[in-house]
Amino acid sequence: MTTVRTNAAAVMLGVSPNTLRSWERRFGFPTPRRTAGGHRQFDVRELEALRQAFEQTHNVSSAVRLARERGAGPASSRRLRSALVRFDEEEADRVMEESLTVRSVERTVEEVLLPGVALIASPEGEAPTPEHGFAWRWASAWLATGRRVAPPVAREDGVLICDTSRAPDVEGLHAQALELLLRRVGVRTLYLGGDFDPGRLTGALGTIAPRVVVIAGRGASLDALGRLVYAARRVGTGVGVFDFRGALPEGGSATVPRLGRSTLTARDEITAHLDGRAANRAALARSARK
Repeated sequence: MTTVRTNAAAVMLGVSPNTLRSWERRFGFPTPRRTAGGHRQFDVRELEALRQAFEQTHNVSSAVRLARERGAGPASSRRLRSALVRFDEEEADRVMEESLTVRSVERTVEEVLLPGVALIASPEGEAPTPEHGFAWRWASAWLATGRRVAPPVAREDGVLICDTSRAPDVEGLHAQALELLLRRVGVRTLYLGGDFDPGRLTGALGTIAPRVVVIAGRGASLDALGRLVYAARRVGTGVGVFDFRGALPEGGSATVPRLGRSTLTARDEITAHLDGRAANRAALARSARK
């Protein structure tokens, strides 16, 4: 059990030490242990549960009741949000580690990380807050760590993800998460960030020779998107070009199919497309041998 003294506990809750002691006397919660020298030692999990409940209720007696009922609670997007708005990287990491004990990496990304950051994101058109920027950088780093430990490539066909968003746009995290999920099923994947010229994609397209090109983010002009689609389709016949989460405006993507909005659904649709291409090539090879 991790414990902290009164001053640190008060900082965690955003109150004075005197207020914390008054809560202890009035409600008997949080309940500190005493050291041999008589110093209070508060259980961090009790403090975390009380802090989350207080954020929801803004009433100490209701918060105490909730905290007693549910303890720290399961790892969730709201717990992650709570850690990130306090710039508490260690707690954010702890929430993800707890989630991974009961969820897969894929579900942790889909159900905890992405919605947790979305809860902090600034409204569209407004400047990002410091909390939003911190949360985006933390999430991007977590996803990068996941990519570094992903299984080796097991499939011949490649996928190119072109992310036109600009940090700290949450759409960029969805594109990075899609890359991670594809790599975890052995798909050779190349991710290009937002600051690229669609007219200079020849090198990347030649390197990976993708069977699927995914356009994500909402940071490019319609003209740039059109040139990007054109460049992708010049790679070769049968290259699938897909829109992920509305990168192309309504009415401008009639010939570009849209993937499902969730990263899991999008991954499954891409792998199904690759499986279909592989099956077609195998059938053609069998016909050629006859």
